[in-house]
Amino acid sequence: MTSAGMNMVRRRARGAVCLASAGVMAATLAACGGSGSSSASSTASGASGASAASSSGGSGAGKIKVALILKEFTNPYWISMEKTAKQEAAKKGVTLHVTAGNSDDDTTSQITQIEQAVAAGDKGIIIALNGDAVNKALTQAKAAGLVVVAVDTPPIPGNIADVTYATDNTAAGVLDGKWAAAKLNGKSADIAMLDDLANQVITVDVDRDHGFLNGMGIPVGNPNVNGKEPTSGKYTGGKGGTYKIACQLPTNGATTGGQTAMETCLSKDSNINLVYAINEPAAEGAAHALKSAGKTGVTVVAIDGGCSNLPFVKSGEIGATAGQFPGKMALEGVDAIAQFAKTGKKPTNQAGKDYFNTGTKLYTDSPQSGVPSITTAAASKVCWG
Repeated sequence: MTSAGMNMVRRRARGAVCLASAGVMAATLAACGGSGSSSASSTASGASGASAASSSGGSGAGKIKVALILKEFTNPYWISMEKTAKQEAAKKGVTLHVTAGNSDDDTTSQITQIEQAVAAGDKGIIIALNGDAVNKALTQAKAAGLVVVAVDTPPIPGNIADVTYATDNTAAGVLDGKWAAAKLNGKSADIAMLDDLANQVITVDVDRDHGFLNGMGIPVGNPNVNGKEPTSGKYTGGKGGTYKIACQLPTNGATTGGQTAMETCLSKDSNINLVYAINEPAAEGAAHALKSAGKTGVTVVAIDGGCSNLPFVKSGEIGATAGQFPGKMALEGVDAIAQFAKTGKKPTNQAGKDYFNTGTKLYTDSPQSGVPSITTAAASKVCWG
């Protein structure tokens, strides 16, 4: 995202992310148990399961130890990130210990995992934060001499991490919004907003939501939280037209959460014709709900870029998705800590920014004038998973 966009969400007030009932939050992702998830023990070339901690790169004196702490282990996005991180760790002689929270909002497990990394004498931590409740533990890790690398989710404030490798989430949302506005071709938009969390504010959730609204040409209202935009009015993207926000609910970034939220939205307004989803699992859940309800002609947009989602885009069940590159985030994170261990040089963000942009592309088989995109055939060569 733009530097201004990053700064915008860092000034956000605390509070609910979106207009939601507590019931939807029950649709959290399944996890591996214990006080946090961790994948099975493995060497760099071995297979991994779901019961114990995972390390890659072998063992022995002189090894560079790094902790990779993911949000959770069920979303293919994080599995892809883990896979790339292990491959790079093996190349760089890094012992990688991989753990995760039980769900997208599980900060308690992540705090424990950060403390374990410090106690283990790790050189650094690569983390996809589940919320700013982990900030104190990360600050203590830095004070203990570890390098902290954030991936995917920028911390608030940005200096909690030494460097952040992430998608420009605002730009990704803008691509979705511009494409959707052009696709509408001047028709009225009856919109369902399927966000991530309801119990805390995270940058990814706000940036993607607000990026989509900006792309549509809808004012965001409060720049610091979701759900404060005018619920009806005119959108200025594409040929322009009228809009209303029919429903706004959390999904926990999960397929089950997306399906439940979409079912609830349809019960409130059966005429919804445009769905924004925080990520592809949530979008796929929404697509299932729409199909079960016999709804056709509804445009769904998402963000992620997984190979497994391309059939949904190809069939039109998801109209477009803004692809990101989790493997690049993981690779850069491993390399940054390996370099620090060898030279003492800490990684830094791009000049003038509080993150390092790893890029995004829009994938769709229904290209719209003025909105850069690539087809699913082309996307199959750059997607992850």
